[in-house]
Amino acid sequence: MFINDVIGQDKAKRLLRQATAHQRLSHAYLFRGPSGVGRKTLARAFGVYLNCLAPTPDQDGCGQCRSCRKFASSNHPDLLTIEPDGAGIKINQIRELKHQLGFPPFESTWRVVLITDVNTMRREAANSLLKTLEEPPPHNLLILIGDEGSTILPTITSRCQIIPCRGLPQQLVAEKLRREDNIPPEMAATLAAITGGSPGQARIMAAGGLLGVRRNLITTLLPLKTEHPETPGIIFELAERCAALKDDLPDLLDLVKIWFHELDLAAKGVGDRLLSHDLLDQMEAGCHRWIGHGYPARLRLLEEAKKQLARNCNRALVCEVLFFNLLDETGRSAS
Repeated sequence: MFINDVIGQDKAKRLLRQATAHQRLSHAYLFRGPSGVGRKTLARAFGVYLNCLAPTPDQDGCGQCRSCRKFASSNHPDLLTIEPDGAGIKINQIRELKHQLGFPPFESTWRVVLITDVNTMRREAANSLLKTLEEPPPHNLLILIGDEGSTILPTITSRCQIIPCRGLPQQLVAEKLRREDNIPPEMAATLAAITGGSPGQARIMAAGGLLGVRRNLITTLLPLKTEHPETPGIIFELAERCAALKDDLPDLLDLVKIWFHELDLAAKGVGDRLLSHDLLDQMEAGCHRWIGHGYPARLRLLEEAKKQLARNCNRALVCEVLFFNLLDETGRSAS
């Protein structure tokens, strides 16, 4: 993958090319933005260009030299990637990295270090990295990759040049999903909108069938009454199905949050901003039953459920409690 192959991210590309053209390369960069929009791809492509033996006139890797071929196959000895070990990046990983940085690059001008998911870095690991970010050994380029809006220590961000990566135009993402993944047009449009123009996140949702699960969840909950004798059994079964999503369950809850938010928008007549094209038929019924002042309360319920999942609470039990509470909140907000 080369810089010219990265879709969108024109501002990020311009900043990187200006830095190399004027020989103002920073010692550390933070590629920051939503996941799935090409942050890691662009970072690798930049590393390819910096070490290319015959770069193109438009500032890109040639794709033919020994260095480019090794980068393309991830076999280059001067490309290091640090990823979370379990839930986050740990201090022993940073210590090992610092040891490796003490030696010169094996065969290239630059050793390129990609540190992904930097927002998961443990505090002790981040503190250990600070001195290296401030004064890395010569010919080492550190590229950190972090989520937009995530908690990254200010001491980390202040030592890096920020390269902003944005979501792609939704129409472009939808067309890409239709053409490359054979996703139906309506679903492609919904995925592109909900993910904020992130092809990577859209593909993850499509692969996990999360939109279909959300549709089933909403259409099942919508007509339920807490006092009906069959409601508990329906909720228990629904909770078991949702719990089977495992690590994808928090993403499902985020999709449900979007649905409740859009009910508020629909009730206010802001229909042109709705993202859930797959649930337009349910909007009228949802507004009729769930309209009121319950949105902040439902948002808190969903956030609390996500926190419980992060603490490894029983998924099915978390879902059961959440769904019953959502129905109770529905009754209060509609009264």
